[in-house]
Amino acid sequence: MKKYITVVLLLSLTASFGQRKYSADKYYEEFAYVKSAELYKKIVQKGDSTKHVLSRLGDSYYFNSNTKEAEIWYKKLFQNYKNDSISELYYFRYAQSLKSNGNYKESDAWLLKMNSIRSNDSRVSSLVNQPNYVNKYLNVTQKFVKIHNLSSNSKYSDYGAFSMGNKVLFSSTRPKLNTTDAQIYVWNEQPYYNVYQAERVIFSTDKNINFSDLKSVKKLMDISSPYHDASAILTKDGNTMYFTRDNYDGKKLQNDENKVTHLKLYTAKLIDGVWSGIKELPFNSDAYSTGHPALSLDEKTLFFTSDMPGGFGATDIYKVAIKPNGAFGEPKNLGNTINTEGNEMFPFVGSDRQMYFSSNGHIGLGGLDVFKINLEVANDKVINLGSPINSPKDDFSFTVNYEDKIGYFSSNRTGGKGDDDVYSFVVKDKPPVCKQQIEGVVFNKITNQLLAGAKVYLTNLNNVKIDSMLVGETAMFKFNAMCNTAYKVIAEKQYFIPDYSVFSTPKISGVTEVKLELEIQKDFAYSSNGELVININPIYFDFDKSNIRIDASVELDKVVSIMNKYPALIIRSSSHTDSRGNDAYNILLSSRRAISTVKYIVSKGIAGTRISGKGFGETELVNTCSNGENCTEEEHQLNRRTEFVIINIGRLGNLKELPKTHKVRRGDTLYSIAKSNNLTLKMLMELNQLKELKIYEGQLLKLK
Repeated sequence: MKKYITVVLLLSLTASFGQRKYSADKYYEEFAYVKSAELYKKIVQKGDSTKHVLSRLGDSYYFNSNTKEAEIWYKKLFQNYKNDSISELYYFRYAQSLKSNGNYKESDAWLLKMNSIRSNDSRVSSLVNQPNYVNKYLNVTQKFVKIHNLSSNSKYSDYGAFSMGNKVLFSSTRPKLNTTDAQIYVWNEQPYYNVYQAERVIFSTDKNINFSDLKSVKKLMDISSPYHDASAILTKDGNTMYFTRDNYDGKKLQNDENKVTHLKLYTAKLIDGVWSGIKELPFNSDAYSTGHPALSLDEKTLFFTSDMPGGFGATDIYKVAIKPNGAFGEPKNLGNTINTEGNEMFPFVGSDRQMYFSSNGHIGLGGLDVFKINLEVANDKVINLGSPINSPKDDFSFTVNYEDKIGYFSSNRTGGKGDDDVYSFVVKDKPPVCKQQIEGVVFNKITNQLLAGAKVYLTNLNNVKIDSMLVGETAMFKFNAMCNTAYKVIAEKQYFIPDYSVFSTPKISGVTEVKLELEIQKDFAYSSNGELVININPIYFDFDKSNIRIDASVELDKVVSIMNKYPALIIRSSSHTDSRGNDAYNILLSSRRAISTVKYIVSKGIAGTRISGKGFGETELVNTCSNGENCTEEEHQLNRRTEFVIINIGRLGNLKELPKTHKVRRGDTLYSIAKSNNLTLKMLMELNQLKELKIYEGQLLKLK
């Protein structure tokens, strides 16, 4: 009987033990790491120290940033199974746990051991190339000082401060006041994140900022859902918000095929003081996460974090173009200079044109560290901000306002109020004072005229656009730039061949001058009398005839082709005769010739509103064969021609734009006349439009 009772008891204990392990695995697979850690620890205490249990126990603590407990169980895992194959993930997590607990040398040793498993891992290479990184990062020149734990932090998780003027947004898992019924997120057994808004206050004496804090904290109920809402940012006008939310369709959470809920990016619009019109971005997916939005300075690019397929590590930073109509382009990975085999996240673009982000893949002081890189500088390197921004724990969600000299970051470092806290800091020094201004003018290469309406771009040498502008009447452009940096300036305009200049700015502040000259496309040319015409072979007529010759029809077909190529083009058929015959008759003859060419082109499908015709008779000869001159038939033939003059492109450089007369007012100068007609002084004189010129005390008084 006693034996029977013992057997029954053993079976009961075995069943209970198996049930506990089943529950632990279930909690782990559902990301309920607090519960899974509790159960796995009890399983170990009952004698089960299998690789499965030890690795998952270590992970359960690691994923909730309890690195002290994680270190204990990862150490036991490697001690018990040193002769077994263990994934490189555990080498990295064990090394990270050791580093977060201040054990740098041991951490480095374990990270180097990854080399035998994964020889091309960039995290190992970074350590090999920077063996003295700890002293370097702990002794950086302190640019960000007066670190202050905000009084608004709670005993829960608070992170992600984003400031716009005196308004600050941040995320928090704090529950509603005086309630205990908040929904709990099983990962860390805290309530779900919500977005909060607060007012920034600055405490200063004698114009020196001591610290910044927050007051008047309130939840943004307009965008609050039953699940995670976090990482909110605003556009400069304050009317558009980008934020991260669980994949929630308004009714229930949406999962992937493995029943995992991912994060998605959303926008909201501020209408009459209410956040509404919430929409998810088109590149979201049920199969992976997107989150942590950030905008470029010109707000034409959105940066974000994702674990979408095809990346370099666990999470990477991507960018996507925001088109003028509000649509989005295709997301692009920022590449392996920034992204590693680890986690890169929380991007932010500062007014110093640096992109700040957090990573545990680049070599750092522990956990997530904050780094920066200038995306506009070719081959720029990732730089660790060092202490005091970075610590042995997780440091992330860095933002800074250089104009106000205030910034924020988040950390779970020792001494905080809760899980994650928001910290403010003061910018000790302004960004480098060395500044360059790139200035220049866009010219027509043939006429040397100012080319109004050209689009000018400033890019780096990788053709990444930094800035752009449309030049006005003066055809001048200006860009703010950095010293000692390589740039490319490109000018383009419809109907012209683009021009560009590549150069490096000096190492001292000043102005870099650039001249860009655009040459007209090969479809166009300048006639002998300075008009812009379609570039074809001359169209000639037989003596005293206006019918279209076979050789002329070939050239007219080219005109049709060019007009189809440029649908907005409007032209005039200008026909001419030789000097033989009556002047009045020649005007009529040339008019008939112009009409013939117009009819031919219209018969080919070109709208009649796009072409007109005018006869000039013998008034614009191209040679000296005027009345009474003895010329050959070939010389007379040169004058029996038709040209197609461009009349609507704008100031492309018709040399006949200057009027025959100019009413001069007192105060007019030769320069002002040239400028008003979009001509240079040299061209003004060369055209011989100034018949009589008298200057008195520097003023132009008479012009015929």
